[in-house]
Amino acid sequence: QVQLVESGGGLVQPGGSLRLSCAASGFTFSRYYMNWYRQAPGKERELVASITSASAGGSTNYADSVKGRFTISRDNTKNTVYLQMNSLKPEDTAVYLCNARRGQYDYWGQGTQVTVSS
Repeated sequence: QVQLVESGGGLVQPGGSLRLSCAASGFTFSRYYMNWYRQAPGKERELVASITSASAGGSTNYADSVKGRFTISRDNTKNTVYLQMNSLKPEDTAVYLCNARRGQYDYWGQGTQVTVSS
């Protein structure tokens, strides 16, 4: 059974940091591209960051809105992908969702809420 379980969300003040984790099971994690999306109320789902599979070199890519502030990483020994978020802004408030993708296979987690507010 495929599972993606996000954790690490919460309430943080502007300028603060959070580290999200996504623990994967039920598939060969290292072979999948891993992505973090976010969805704010009334807005479309946005791709925030992505990291390629191990065989593709683990290259990363970021949305312009988070470049320089967020860092995606993966630990293939722990089947976990991370999103380090620094210098958080109120506009980063959203549900953050973990996604695993490989060809026709596309898996999603339930999401974790991140709220940036003073």
